[in-house]
Amino acid sequence: MKRSGPLLTLLTGLLLALFMLSLNATTETGSSSYGGDAPDTAASSPTKGTPKGTPKGTPKPSAKPTRSPAEKPPPKAEYAGRTDDDTSAVSISVRDSKAIAYYCDGRDTESWLKGNVKDDGSMRLTGKHGAKLEGQITGKKVRGTVDVDKATRKFTADKAVKPSGLYRATTEVRGAKVDGGWIVLPDGRQVGILKRDGRPAQAPRLDPETGAVRVDGDVVTATPVTP
Repeated sequence: MKRSGPLLTLLTGLLLALFMLSLNATTETGSSSYGGDAPDTAASSPTKGTPKGTPKGTPKPSAKPTRSPAEKPPPKAEYAGRTDDDTSAVSISVRDSKAIAYYCDGRDTESWLKGNVKDDGSMRLTGKHGAKLEGQITGKKVRGTVDVDKATRKFTADKAVKPSGLYRATTEVRGAKVDGGWIVLPDGRQVGILKRDGRPAQAPRLDPETGAVRVDGDVVTATPVTP
């Protein structure tokens, strides 16, 4: 009976060892059944598209509208009209970028002015005693200001068709020096001053068709004025 003690102990140890081996095997098998690869979250997530705000391309700058070149003034033209306050008349004759103008109130104030016309139709004419005229040809009109005898007036002169326009006569009548200027307006009215030895007075009416005008009983011929 005493010998069975060590044998029983040995048998018990073997059984315990077998139990432990069996337990380990079961644990490894269980762990392997759940040991598959974890899902690839990067691969399973939907692919992000291009943000909506991303421009598809840089737009080309729109071409600037081209400006039509300024209309050049006519090489030959006559203009006649009145100041805005209707106190005086203005006439301008243009020839090949040159201009001559006449300002007249029909009583005692007048001025002859001259200068150049630029390609854009603007002009700046000057005369005696600081007189000046600044104008702009626009279509069939000249608009601007005239400064004579320290007074500045706006004016508009329409394109004139013969016999309208600017006339002048310089001669001697009965020993007196005669110098006359006339503006024939498009409506047929005439504005002019005739000087006898420098003394101004209202000019007598001239015949626009012939330029004839009677001065102190004599017939004088006025001719169109050009630069």
